[in-house]
Amino acid sequence: MKPYLAYKKQFKLIFLSLIFIFPLLFLNAQTAQELKDKIDQKNADIERLEQEIKAYQLELNELGQQKSSLSVSLKELDITRKKLNANISVLEDKIDTTNFKITGLSSQIGTKQESILNNTDAIAAGFRKINEFEQSGELEVILSESNFTEAWNDIDNMFTIREKVREHTIELRKVKSDLEDIKDETTIARNELLKLKSDLADQKKIVEQNVAAKNKLLSQTKNSESAYQKLLQDQLAKKVAIEKELQDYESQLKFILDPSKLPSAGVLSWPLDYVYVTQLFGRTVDATRLYASGSHSGTDFRASVGTPVKAMADGKVLGIGDTDVTCAGASFGKWVFIEYNNGLSSTYGHLSLIKAYKGQKVKRGDVVAYSGNTGHTTGPHLHVSVYVSSAAAVQTLPSKSCPGKTLTQPLAPTNAYLDPMYYLPPYN
Repeated sequence: MKPYLAYKKQFKLIFLSLIFIFPLLFLNAQTAQELKDKIDQKNADIERLEQEIKAYQLELNELGQQKSSLSVSLKELDITRKKLNANISVLEDKIDTTNFKITGLSSQIGTKQESILNNTDAIAAGFRKINEFEQSGELEVILSESNFTEAWNDIDNMFTIREKVREHTIELRKVKSDLEDIKDETTIARNELLKLKSDLADQKKIVEQNVAAKNKLLSQTKNSESAYQKLLQDQLAKKVAIEKELQDYESQLKFILDPSKLPSAGVLSWPLDYVYVTQLFGRTVDATRLYASGSHSGTDFRASVGTPVKAMADGKVLGIGDTDVTCAGASFGKWVFIEYNNGLSSTYGHLSLIKAYKGQKVKRGDVVAYSGNTGHTTGPHLHVSVYVSSAAAVQTLPSKSCPGKTLTQPLAPTNAYLDPMYYLPPYN
């Protein structure tokens, strides 16, 4: 007959294992607190940097109201660079925060996996003891023992083992459920980390472009205000000439607009997270002043250099390009043309960095580019044109304004241009 002390030894081992597990849990708690402190510090740094970014944006807004001059343009480039660098610092802090979070989640996963193993082992050991007890016929021996106190203690121990097995089984189910939740949270955090790293790389490219733009401006003007003003006049003349070329071409295109085939109002979402309209579609006071046709072909939104620009609906990218390559400072600059699945198409103009590629399928809210100050602008902003899809296309035309060059960009019959604000959400 097996000695009953073996069962008591089993309980002693369980008790000792708990003694060793509690310090481990305490150690993990200490590590978790340290990670939380680091995350809190990073969040405080992010909040401080975001206040700096707001201050830079206010400076840029004030500069945008001033008369265009070389000193204003150079200062605008410098403040933009500072703002972009602050954006980079925010992204770096967010990357650190996400890494801390992943470290904490990984620690939790390890703890949960260890708990699962411990509970599984405890359940297995309990079943083995129960099975040994029931198969050995020791119950009859216990009942025949003269020392009933010891016998009933052993029977009580068996009930305790069964109860422990039940408790470990319940705990095992809970821990496994918690583990799946933590793994899902870790996957989300890792995906967020990849996105943050991609955003960081984009912002660094835009900073490089900013530095190059400043160096180019200094080279073109020789740091002379008169040379800068002459440069502006030359670009304006090119812009007016190219606009007339395009207007003459688009006015000759034949298209019969069928309003019944157009989607209803509000089918598009905003292309920016923060919306501030600076110029509306059509014959506005600014359009009469700024455009040869007297009409603005889209809607302009305030957007500092490096602001993410998003697809307004599900669709497909039919083209990307840069008019500055063939005729600098005269048209869209960097642009993205998207055909949506709802019968509308759009062009984003004056971008700093293009993320999308021709043929790419996009979902509503996908970042396809970053706003900028390329092409002909009076300051950084996002231009959005909306067309009837069946009438708009990317076309290449020889340019009279830039002899020997060709201009490639989306074009459409004049009556195929639509008011973007009608299809966007309500705006106050």
